Amino acid sequence: MLKATLRALAFLLALAAPLALTACTDTLDKVAKAEKPLPKKLVRKMKAMGMSETSPILVRLYKEESTLEIWKQKTDGRYAFIQSYPICKYSGKLGPKYVEGDRQAPEGFYTVRPHQMNPASKYYLAFNIGFPNAFDRAHGRTGQHLMVHGDCSSSGCYAMTDEYVGEIYAFARDAFRGGQREFQIQAFPFKMTEANMARYAGDPNMDFWRQLKDGSDFFELTGQPPAVGVCNGRYMFGRQRDGIAAHSGNCPPMDQPAALSLAFAKKTVDNMGVFAKALERAASGKVAPPRHSINGIEEARLVSAWMKKRVRGERTSRQPPSLGGNRPLTPQRAAEEKRRAEAARSRAAAMIAASVAATSQPSAAGQADALPTASIPASGGEAEIEQRFAR
Repeated sequence: MLKATLRALAFLLALAAPLALTACTDTLDKVAKAEKPLPKKLVRKMKAMGMSETSPILVRLYKEESTLEIWKQKTDGRYAFIQSYPICKYSGKLGPKYVEGDRQAPEGFYTVRPHQMNPASKYYLAFNIGFPNAFDRAHGRTGQHLMVHGDCSSSGCYAMTDEYVGEIYAFARDAFRGGQREFQIQAFPFKMTEANMARYAGDPNMDFWRQLKDGSDFFELTGQPPAVGVCNGRYMFGRQRDGIAAHSGNCPPMDQPAALSLAFAKKTVDNMGVFAKALERAASGKVAPPRHSINGIEEARLVSAWMKKRVRGERTSRQPPSLGGNRPLTPQRAAEEKRRAEAARSRAAAMIAASVAATSQPSAAGQADALPTASIPASGGEAEIEQRFAR
C-alpha cells in the first residue's frame, strides 16, 4: 500500500514538474520583454542630441499618417523629436471616441503614470492611455481599457508590432526610472498643419480639432508639454491657475506673461496667412481629399449598437453603420473659414501693435522695459489668441 502511494506521488510530481517549469518560463519571458533595453543605436542618437536614457518623454499619435512619435527632453529642458514608429492598426475613423463600443481610438491629451504600464499584457506589452480624461468626462464620453499595445490587433486602441511596442515601452520605463512621474500623450487626427486644417475645414469635428491644434501649437512653440485644463467643456492649455482643470462654470481669469502672448500672436499671424492660401487650394480641389471621420455622437451610438449585436451573435452588416463624415468644402464654408482666419489674424496683429507700443513706454519703476503680465478672461466661445494659450 505504501509503495503504491509513493508511486502515485512520484507520478503526480512528474506531471507537475513540466507545468511548473512552463509557468516559470512564462514569468521569465514576461520579465525579459519588459526589461529589454533600447537598441544601442538609439542610445547613441539620444546622447548625440543631448538626451539621457532616463530623461522625460512625450508621445504624439497621428491617425491619418499612422505614426507614433517619441519626443524626449534635452539637457536644455526643451523636448525634441527622437524616434517615430508606424502604427500597425487603429480602429474606427478620424475623430474622437464617444461611447463604449463605437470602435473609435481616442483623440485628445492624455496622461500615463507608472501604474498604467502593463508588462504582462496578452498583447505583448501595453500601457493604458488614460481614457476618459477630464474633457471626455465633461462630455459624458464612455469607454475603458484603451491602450497602446502590441500584437497588431485593435478594437479602439493603437496597436503596434511587438518589436516597436517593445521600444516604446522601454522609452517610458526608463523615463519613469529617471524620475518622470507621468508623461503626456497627444493623440491627433492628422499632423496639425495649416494645410491639413484647410483640407478638413468642412468636417463636423473641426471645432474639436481646433482645440487640439491649440495644444499642438503650444508644445511646438515652447518645447514643453502644456498643462491641460478643461473649462466650459473646452480644452485650455498653459500653466493654469490652481483649480482650472476641475472648473466647470464660467472660467476664472488667468494670467499670462505678455512675452508668451506676443510669441503666439506672431505665430497666429503667420499661421492664418498660410491657412488662407491652403484654403484656396482645398476649395479648388487641388489637394488630396479628406478621409472619412465619425459624424458625432449619433453615429457613435449606431456603431456601438451594431457591435453589441455582433457580440450577441445576431446577424449584422459586415461594415459598421455610417452617417458619412467626409464633408466637401463648400464655397459657403470656405468663405466662413476665410473670414474666421482674417479675424484671428487681425486680433493677433492688433495685439502685436499694442505690445510694441507698451515696450516703448519708460518703466515707472525705473527698471528696464518689459512686457507686463496680462490678465486674460477665459471664454468657452471661439478662442482668441490670449484665451487659447492662457497661462
